[in-house]
Amino acid sequence: MIRYIVRRLLGAIPTLLVIVVLSFLLTRLAPGGPFDEEQALPPEIRANLERAYGLDQPLHVQLGRYVAGLLRGDFGPSFKFKDFSVTELIATGLPVSLKLGAAAMLLAVAIGIPFGMLSALRHNQFVDHAVMALAVLGIAVPIFVVAPLGALVFGIYLQWLPVAGWAPGEIRDMILPTVTLALPVIAYVARLTRGSMLETLRSPFIRAARARGVPRGRLVWRHALPAALTPVVSYLGPATAAVLTGSLVVETIFGLPGLGRYLVQGALNRDYTLVMGMVVVYASIMIGLNLLVDVAYAWLDPRVRPGARQ
Repeated sequence: MIRYIVRRLLGAIPTLLVIVVLSFLLTRLAPGGPFDEEQALPPEIRANLERAYGLDQPLHVQLGRYVAGLLRGDFGPSFKFKDFSVTELIATGLPVSLKLGAAAMLLAVAIGIPFGMLSALRHNQFVDHAVMALAVLGIAVPIFVVAPLGALVFGIYLQWLPVAGWAPGEIRDMILPTVTLALPVIAYVARLTRGSMLETLRSPFIRAARARGVPRGRLVWRHALPAALTPVVSYLGPATAAVLTGSLVVETIFGLPGLGRYLVQGALNRDYTLVMGMVVVYASIMIGLNLLVDVAYAWLDPRVRPGARQ
């Protein structure tokens, strides 16, 4: 298993390099530039600015310098946030996005899997229909509708929770954003768990275990659940990355200082290095989470482990 993980890590390096190269070229091909919004810049000043940031160099030279900086852990200077480097901006926003995303995913797993199991074990009963109806509602209503409604009801009308702002260590500030991010993931996890559990409970090995007199609780938790969780685990990797990278709306509505706002501001301002830094961070998170999913999948299902006999 360790050799498999090392192989995957080594294979991720070319993938990340391709993402960096393509993103670098696309940002440079986009219309406009980081100094286009400056009013009536004289040509000499513009030339000096481009020389200071290395934008007067050929494209392949700029790319080589950027990749060399990445190898040293340097994401370069920000063109718009002149008092900060991109590394400092990432260090400021990443903990907030990670904390918010991790809390949302833990909530989604803690609620989605038990409700999916309950729905499968009460198949075609009232509980099953109620859980699936709520799951469809959670999928159908978008986050940009849930977030303002939650802020309006629980923050303004009931005044139970704050509607904006972020104080480190203040749990109340995380409740509304976390629940808003988690709702669609809860719905998907519940539906996946229900469908996979129903299929697993009809499998021959479950019928054989039931025929041997295995108690119902052990049958569900020890035999059926690990097999039923494999599609859920496969979904959780991309879902976690989507929650981390897709929290822009939530961060904007609730005024959270996460990575999402830097990505948007960098794109609007043509801040090349800031956009590239966000892309590299998000791509690294996606690759790392996919690796964790593969390892968890192999742990849950021995048949897919490297070197396992089919």
